Amino acid sequence: QVQLVESGGGLVEAGGSLRLSCAASGRSSRYHAMGWFRQDPGKEREFVAAISWYTFYADSVKGRFTISRDNAKNTVYLQMNRLKPEDTAVYYCAVDTTGGAIRRHSYEYEYWGQGTQVTVSS
Repeated sequence: QVQLVESGGGLVEAGGSLRLSCAASGRSSRYHAMGWFRQDPGKEREFVAAISWYTFYADSVKGRFTISRDNAKNTVYLQMNRLKPEDTAVYYCAVDTTGGAIRRHSYEYEYWGQGTQVTVSS
């Protein structure tokens, strides 16, 4: 089992920045890919970014968001800059324990955090 706890969400004006954190515990490993997804009510959960031995981003956030990890702290971060109102969603971190290439579908990730709300006002 892997436990994930997100933090760092909040309300920010358009153009502002937030940094999300996801602390992992339990049977987490630096070899696991970790990803960030987001979801608006009534919509499907959407891939945002993931990190393995490389990083991958959705086109909608490329150049604005940066994913990173601190293996000593078992923590993954999502630095979000130049935020837009359309970035408003609940953000979730997730773990893919297969150890392979980054995957972008939510059903491919086994463990999930509880989510943190990000609201960007216009």
